[in-house]
Amino acid sequence: MGDQKTILVTGGAGFVGSHLIEALVKDSSHRVISLDNYFTGSEANHVSGAEYRTGHTKDIVTLVPEVVDTIYHLGEYSRVAPSLTEPDVLWDLNMQGTHGVLEYWRAHGCKLVYAGSSTKFADARADGVEGKNRAPYSWSKAANTEYIHNYGRWYNLPYSIVYFYNVYGPRERAGQFEGGYGTVIETFKQCYLNQTPCTINGTGAQTRAFTHVYDTVQALLLVGEKGGRDEYGISAREVLSLLEVANLFGLEVQFAPATASTRSSGTCDTANLEALGWKQQHTLVAYIADIKAGGGVGVMRRD
Repeated sequence: MGDQKTILVTGGAGFVGSHLIEALVKDSSHRVISLDNYFTGSEANHVSGAEYRTGHTKDIVTLVPEVVDTIYHLGEYSRVAPSLTEPDVLWDLNMQGTHGVLEYWRAHGCKLVYAGSSTKFADARADGVEGKNRAPYSWSKAANTEYIHNYGRWYNLPYSIVYFYNVYGPRERAGQFEGGYGTVIETFKQCYLNQTPCTINGTGAQTRAFTHVYDTVQALLLVGEKGGRDEYGISAREVLSLLEVANLFGLEVQFAPATASTRSSGTCDTANLEALGWKQQHTLVAYIADIKAGGGVGVMRRD
């Protein structure tokens, strides 16, 4: 097909990346390539119709020699608390890896959609430390957004930056809360299914704007197609505390000391995203109700 567009998704075997690829391959005019090092990605997330390459993003030139029209760069180390114990891994994946992606972007002159992190907007701590400086992960993501803005200016390249807000949904990774690579909602879900207590670091009053992966992917598609040189927050309207979420699941809660990365975050202004045609379709309250009503399956019908 002469009009076929080649779309590269880094981190395509991960949670959000696999859902994005699932949506992209539905359009027959797309050739979709995933590049993933499987640090947290899984072959179980592979989607029929996409091409999968295994390797580090710093080797992207060798691994993806095709001419690419759009890059969705989701393939970075993406956990806050663990980054405090392995900053060398964080540096390798998020700094060296992303630099490789940016040089590839410069060579191709294609559009880049970068998945930033809302952690950089977290309120400053009582000691004045800004949210972006609480952990190596938060710092690296904030630094990379500036790097991308500058690359776009220096080399006159098209790009958009999106910010994820605590994405949840099918295919999340479970894991020890705040201590592993698992995500909060999936960890709480597993506690519910296994009828075990959940552990919350701190008081549980810290808040999140939990945003469904389907809403997140819809935003990514719109930004990839229509987004300009701008930043787009992908955020649900509702803000819930971790204790409220635990209560929605009906979990017994155990409290542990706050970690250096324990933080609150709120929702964001999505007006510029809504101007592209985006609208929130899912809520965490409904998702949890679906899990409890369906015996814990938690897979929602996708219209």
